[in-house]
Amino acid sequence: MPPNNGSIPETLFEDVCEETETQDCNNNLLNKLEPPTIAAPRKYEIVYKNFFTIGYLHAAALYGLYLCFTEAKWATVIFAYLSYVAATIGITAGAHRLWSHKAFKAKFPLQVVLMLFVSIANQRATHWVRDHRTHHKYSDTDADPHNASRGFFYSHIGWLFVKKHPEVKKRGKLMDLSDIYSNPVLMFQHRHAKYFIPTMCFILPTLIPMIFWGETLHNAWHITLTRYIFNAHVFFLVNSAAHIFGNKPYDKDILSGESKIVSLATFGEGFHNYHHVFPWDYRNAELGGTVLNYTKVFIDLAAAIGWAYDLKTVPKELVYKRALRAGDGSHPCVEMERPE
Repeated sequence: MPPNNGSIPETLFEDVCEETETQDCNNNLLNKLEPPTIAAPRKYEIVYKNFFTIGYLHAAALYGLYLCFTEAKWATVIFAYLSYVAATIGITAGAHRLWSHKAFKAKFPLQVVLMLFVSIANQRATHWVRDHRTHHKYSDTDADPHNASRGFFYSHIGWLFVKKHPEVKKRGKLMDLSDIYSNPVLMFQHRHAKYFIPTMCFILPTLIPMIFWGETLHNAWHITLTRYIFNAHVFFLVNSAAHIFGNKPYDKDILSGESKIVSLATFGEGFHNYHHVFPWDYRNAELGGTVLNYTKVFIDLAAAIGWAYDLKTVPKELVYKRALRAGDGSHPCVEMERPE
């Protein structure tokens, strides 16, 4: 039987955050704060609820993977993959490019679709945006929720096992979220998150295979957790691998790099050196291709039917200037600039 949904941490285990952290906006206070340390020695306080819940979820997900190849109906496996696609688009197009960075604008129908999709990923948009804006403002420092300067494991999943660094909580409270808290679609999700998000992420994906093609509760529940955990680790790679590996064509002095593997899994989120230099570009990358950037394709399709508009991009000339000035020399324009 599935456990009580209240025991499953919300926002990809991110129950470490506190409900009292709100949208208090005070840029003057932020500017007066001393720059945060990079990775100062600290005492880690384990959040045991997260520790045991994450352990259960991983064990159940591995068992669910086994069931995919032994007992489950193929319709259940295909449905789990489609849920993964929806959850991924919800994070990449919704929580990330639309709400965190305002890289494009969305009409009401698209806002609703993306809110539903991001709920399938078990994400509360208000918390996700707050933490992501904090991450960008203080990347790879102790004010970064998943500080990559503390290594691969910490930035990938270790940060979820421990209480937030005081700098993360202090500076996260001061992030400007006025646009998010004035968005009625996101406020609906925020107000009803306790029941709405678990229903979208766990309950409905378990019930649908049971009702429509006779899957067992046992199989449907565990395969739902397999999809959820796979989704989680795919996006953890953006925090870890994309901040540790890859070339740096646009800024050699930051940790984030370009990772095609991460981009493939996340529908275009792995071009991370570019993204941290030009976060407002809806493409999330300089590349114009589609194979590694299905989120761009989704946004382009939404724009074609009039649901998305004001898609922001970065002029190629500006990209080239930045690559020549600050990149590691791996950008093609560097070769073009060299004399014969």
